[in-house]
This record gives sequence, structure tokens and C-alpha cells, in this order.
Amino acid sequence: MRHLLLASLLIALAGLLACAGTASRAPSPEEATLTAVGDPAPAVDVTTMDGDRFDLADQRGKIVLLNFWATWCPPCRQELPEVRDRIWDRFGARDDFALISVAREEDAGTVGRFLAEHDYGWTFATDPERANYARYAEAHIPRNYVIGRDGTILYQSVGFEPEDFGAMVELLAAQLE
Repeated sequence: MRHLLLASLLIALAGLLACAGTASRAPSPEEATLTAVGDPAPAVDVTTMDGDRFDLADQRGKIVLLNFWATWCPPCRQELPEVRDRIWDRFGARDDFALISVAREEDAGTVGRFLAEHDYGWTFATDPERANYARYAEAHIPRNYVIGRDGTILYQSVGFEPEDFGAMVELLAAQLE
């Protein structure tokens, strides 16, 4: 009888754990993405680390690279030097190009300390409440969005994969050169 009760309890516990695991499963990058190529880019309105306002709507007529990242994110930290070397150094001086990296769920102090240790010359901002990020995705960083002159999403990616990053650089070159 004791063995039967123990077996029943174990089966019930296993069922509860299985349900809890299913309910708390993080969405895949695809499931967490709220936008698609060809969609109008959702609003982005942030205060930059320099104290200026960056409003995506004010960037019409430019090609914009919107990058969501965080200081604690290893793929983000791997990607940022590539952004500098392969994108900013190549296109940063152009009047028809804007690049902004928005730190998800981080404050200006944390991001400022990070930037003080790195040589990144483009615009950075914070999104401590995820208000801007939440218009694009529910989870997963880094995320990149190339936004066309008309405000539509031309390209989007999640994570840092060299092949995807290369495709983004090629698209930017085709749009800007």
C-alpha cells in the first residue's frame, strides 16, 4: 500500500513539473519577435546617453540601424566591436545613415560605465522599462533592425551570427552606396 501511495505521489509530482515546465518555457526567438520585414518600424523614442532625444520618426529619409543590446549579454558584447569596425567606421560619417544602440533594461549609469571602457562613437541610449524594445520583441538580444528611408523594416535579426551579420552589412552597403 505504501508503495502504491508513493508511486501515485511521484506520478502526480511528475505531472505538475511537466505542466510547470511547459508554462514557463521561454519563447523561441521567432516566437518572441513581434515584427516582420516589410512592416512599418514601430516607434522608438529614447533619450540618448548625451541627453538628446532620438525619435525614429525624425529619421525618415535615412537608413537606420537599430540595435537592442545589454552590457551583461555576451553575444551583444561580441557584436558591438563588429558594429564599430564593419558598419560605423564605413558608414558613420554619412548624413543619410543613423545608428543607435539601445540598452534593454539598463540604466544610464551602467551603460555609461560600459561605454567609458570601450571605443564606440555612435549614439547609445537606454530603455530601462523595455518600452521601446517591447514594440519589437518579447525576449532575446542582441537584435538588429535595418529600417529603410520610408520607415519600413528591411532586415531584422536576433542573436549574433557572423553570416547574418555579414548579410546585414551587405544590405546596408546596397542601400547606402
